[in-house]
Amino acid sequence: MAEYLPPNAKWVADQVELYESSGGTEGVGLQDTGLPCIIVTHTGNKTGGIRKIPLMCVKDLENYVLIGSKGGAPENPVWVYNLRANSSVEIRDRTEVFNMEVREVKDEVEYERLFAIGIEAFPPYADYRNKTSRRIPVFVAEPI
Repeated sequence: MAEYLPPNAKWVADQVELYESSGGTEGVGLQDTGLPCIIVTHTGNKTGGIRKIPLMCVKDLENYVLIGSKGGAPENPVWVYNLRANSSVEIRDRTEVFNMEVREVKDEVEYERLFAIGIEAFPPYADYRNKTSRRIPVFVAEPI
């Protein structure tokens, strides 16, 4: 079994630890927003290690929408490259855990529809999109 490699950012590592150690009953609001988040467990594309990241909880029916905004930074978050290399993920949504497959959204109509759902769940996504020149990646996690 691969080794768990905690996130480098202390607040991220602390949130993942609290969320998971409580079985999904604590730490379920992302950072200082208090808005619901999920934990996405995935495989590092270079290390092969187990990686975990809290992301905004954005849902489209039974699917989860993962938005690689990185606050509008000019570069993608590292987890984007991990998901592109390995599509199998585990998503913890509070006390429930799901094995899922992700796919990057390429179709422009689907992309815009899902990004709008993301903005509805977390309005700052609109500002992040305006702040960067890159196309913010959007993934859909679907039940296996």
